[in-house]
Amino acid sequence: MVDIVTWESAHLFGSALVSHHKLRYRLFVERQEWDVPYFHGMEYDQFDTPAAVYLLQRDKQGEVRGATRLIPTTRPYMIKDVWPDLVDSDDLPASPEIWEGTRFGVEAGLSAQERNRVAAELVLACLEFGLQNGIQQYLVLMPILIIRRIIGGAGCNYDLLGETKSIGNHRVAVASVEVSHAALAEARRRFGIHDPVLSVHHLKEEAA
Repeated sequence: MVDIVTWESAHLFGSALVSHHKLRYRLFVERQEWDVPYFHGMEYDQFDTPAAVYLLQRDKQGEVRGATRLIPTTRPYMIKDVWPDLVDSDDLPASPEIWEGTRFGVEAGLSAQERNRVAAELVLACLEFGLQNGIQQYLVLMPILIIRRIIGGAGCNYDLLGETKSIGNHRVAVASVEVSHAALAEARRRFGIHDPVLSVHHLKEEAA
């Protein structure tokens, strides 16, 4: 299952938000050698604000094994403010129906089967969250291999919006990804995961 964690709901998930920042440090600072801020083994940037929504896949001990960050384009977001040169068009969106997806990552120490499962759940969680919140499209900034193999492998319709660029050890790109019931159905079919993956834990806690 995948938890929806925000600054407002973080207290319901123990140390999940901290665990997620530590995972990002291992993935993006240590492994991919990105030149991004970190402190005490936790990676962060200026877009980790109350507007951010974190989709976190955790193991039975509560440690985050996969994560991605979603931000509405009505708020400051990375592609527009830091990497606009990765998009051919100068007309970057500011719409409640278009959100940015970044910092997609899965714990490297997992087995190949576990990594594939976590990545699949994160893709499905993004689609489920999008449908629940009126999102029609994501703009993603990710390594081109993730866009092609994981997002494309899920059967999602995507369009590359510009050229790739080297960041650390990877070539990255910006793509638009369609959110629809058809996309979710196809991704579930391909992944063989037919039940919802988003946890309702936080909803149960708030109602208690």
